Amino acid sequence: MKKIIALFAIALVAFACSSKKEGNMVVKGQIKGLKKGTLYLQKMKDTLLVSVDSMALLGDDKFILTDNVESPVIYYLTFDGNTTDKHIMFFGEEGEITINDKIEEFGFKPEIKGSKNQEVMDEYRKINQRFIDQRLDFVKKEVEARQAQDEVQLEQVEADYKKMVRRRFLFSTNFAIANADSEAAPYIALSELYDANIQLLDTINNSLTDKVKNSEYGKRLQKFVDDIKAKEGK
Repeated sequence: MKKIIALFAIALVAFACSSKKEGNMVVKGQIKGLKKGTLYLQKMKDTLLVSVDSMALLGDDKFILTDNVESPVIYYLTFDGNTTDKHIMFFGEEGEITINDKIEEFGFKPEIKGSKNQEVMDEYRKINQRFIDQRLDFVKKEVEARQAQDEVQLEQVEADYKKMVRRRFLFSTNFAIANADSEAAPYIALSELYDANIQLLDTINNSLTDKVKNSEYGKRLQKFVDDIKAKEGK
């Protein structure tokens, strides 16, 4: 009887292991200080955020999550499936990706390795942060000019702001073109240049490699450009 129970227990373990969803992308790492909680691996499907894997952590802050990646896309690592709170956003792709972070700073500055597209995004965001900082400065200057009712200063701030926006558009466009062999390029166009001149978007779209054109974000960019041209009658 004991042998039967033992064999049954082994069979249950084997079934549990075999039923664990596996994929061509493995996301593993450590959230230091996490004693108890559930980590969710999520991505957008159509317009909904869906969970593709999850893992309950009980006393062990290391995790392994997986998914089948057909095309590199943005993923989210979240607590309890809630991205409105704290989350880690990263570019998922085939292979092994390592994410390390601390519970008290979760999502603020995670260490992400193994994703080539993420490396491109990190490089872009490092430079783009300068434009974000400049935008905040312009907001402050605009508030001060309005409070002082200084129309001359207000006009100058607005003119300088428009110049900064044009510089940011050109930087983002040139960066995407320089990384036309990365799925991060059409993602940057869609997320950062959606309100830019159609010529800039079209230039990026035409620069993409065939592999990237056939990716999920590459197809989305093509449709986005086609829709704009159709509305403008081009």
